[in-house]
Amino acid sequence: MDNEHDEPALVQEARRWRDKGWTAQVIKNEDDEGWAVAMYLDGQSEPALVGPWTMGRDKKNPKPLDSSAFNTLVKTASEVIQRHEQQLKAQLHKSLYVAQDGEWLKISLEIVPLEDEPYALLRAEDGAGKQLAEVRVPAEFRFTKAAAEAWVANGFERPR
Repeated sequence: MDNEHDEPALVQEARRWRDKGWTAQVIKNEDDEGWAVAMYLDGQSEPALVGPWTMGRDKKNPKPLDSSAFNTLVKTASEVIQRHEQQLKAQLHKSLYVAQDGEWLKISLEIVPLEDEPYALLRAEDGAGKQLAEVRVPAEFRFTKAAAEAWVANGFERPR
């Protein structure tokens, strides 16, 4: 690479394929006599996906990578990353609805996962999306319907 903004070089080898921001590497499966393929997203040291790889016709060496297999691996690895991101977002952002005086309020908890001092923001919005309250709570705050209802009933005072 000439500079840090250049794309990594295209590689299309039997056991290594690099394109579209991904690298597929066929590796010896340490658990048995077969082969595995690891998919790396550029810039990442850990594989996004590791799975079994097909033996070649000689039943000793791996089947060579090709364009079709690589494209399928890229699609699968991308989906794994997307599901992981969705799961992480779901863990960090939670919401539910509670009723107050005949109106539904959206109560949400957003965890801010700082390494030193993680915390969370507890928010209330009315039916039009207008923020009614926001308080900082511990990251381990137990976010339940009962806790949200109690917070609303207590006039949005910081939960203890």
